[in-house]
Amino acid sequence: MRQFRNYGALELQLEAPRLLVIGGNGEGKSNLLEAVELLGSLRSHRCSSDRDLIRQGQPAACIAAGCSDGDRLELELRRQGGRQARRNGRVLERQHELIGPLRCVGFSALDLELVRGEPALRRQWLDRVVLQLEPVYAELLSRYARLLRQRSQLLRRGLGQGQLQDLLEAFDQQMALVGTRLHRRRLRALRRLQPLAAQWQERLSSGRELLRLRYQPGASLEVEGPEPEQEAPWRDSLLEQLRAQRPEELRLGQCSVGPHRDEVALELGDQPARRYGSAGQQRTLVLALKLAELELVQQLWGEPPLLLLDDVLAELDPHRQQLLLEAVGEGHQCLVSATHLGAFSGGWHQRSQLVTVEAGTLRLGQ
Repeated sequence: MRQFRNYGALELQLEAPRLLVIGGNGEGKSNLLEAVELLGSLRSHRCSSDRDLIRQGQPAACIAAGCSDGDRLELELRRQGGRQARRNGRVLERQHELIGPLRCVGFSALDLELVRGEPALRRQWLDRVVLQLEPVYAELLSRYARLLRQRSQLLRRGLGQGQLQDLLEAFDQQMALVGTRLHRRRLRALRRLQPLAAQWQERLSSGRELLRLRYQPGASLEVEGPEPEQEAPWRDSLLEQLRAQRPEELRLGQCSVGPHRDEVALELGDQPARRYGSAGQQRTLVLALKLAELELVQQLWGEPPLLLLDDVLAELDPHRQQLLLEAVGEGHQCLVSATHLGAFSGGWHQRSQLVTVEAGTLRLGQ
């Protein structure tokens, strides 16, 4: 890493299946895991602006990694001029082509808000899952975000009625197309996750709890039955809804139909976990979701993804800590951050590479 967050320069050789990153709050241990996540998925769960990732006073940051299959991945973040992605030295025209060699699943203390937090948190979580399954999804997300931003600006502009309606029609055609592709991929991923998450919830709760994941699209689409084989029915339906909502949207100045309004309902039994689940049940649910995500990525690609555990053990009670560490087992390469070693059993500590972070500087051992 160069000029990333609070790191001036860092080079780290991973020498064991587990890397334990120990340091106090604000020293930079989460930044190290964030860099891996960004290189593996092109996204950070901690911020949405690249400017926040570049060290203060610097024009650019760069992160790079060599993978076991021989690929070298590089991502340069610039204050002016956006990003540049390179794979084996070749500049990529499409950034999502960087996704693949470094698939990773992240689990941080922020994820514990998945149940109680706003719908945007659950959408972002589901998007990270889909990205691991279908890298082209990154491009669809970017296109939809750009269309949504431009259409919302158009709704607030004082154009002549005829010109405005023509422009909105052109935007709606594109939003219906891209929005349908997002809806379908989100639904498909959630249906794949459902049986795995339910099994983990049952196991973690000793058979006492039944978990259900339910997709609630931000448009009137039929999602309870089989997914339509062709995208045309959903696209036509979404387009009609966008047209029907135009008068209200012109009054409000914002778009009220589409994937940006999606919700993922998390239910224990027949009750919303957000309202009726205890704090312990909610944390078990998030743990089940993450373990299901880990298992799904491994099933689809035939090899386990890298697991990033960012300060999450301190937020779990000893029983759930042990369940998580046992579930991870020996099969995954893990990068784990913590403020101290007390959360780890002797076996984990002894079979791990240990580094300490202080003010953006690493040293080996404690």
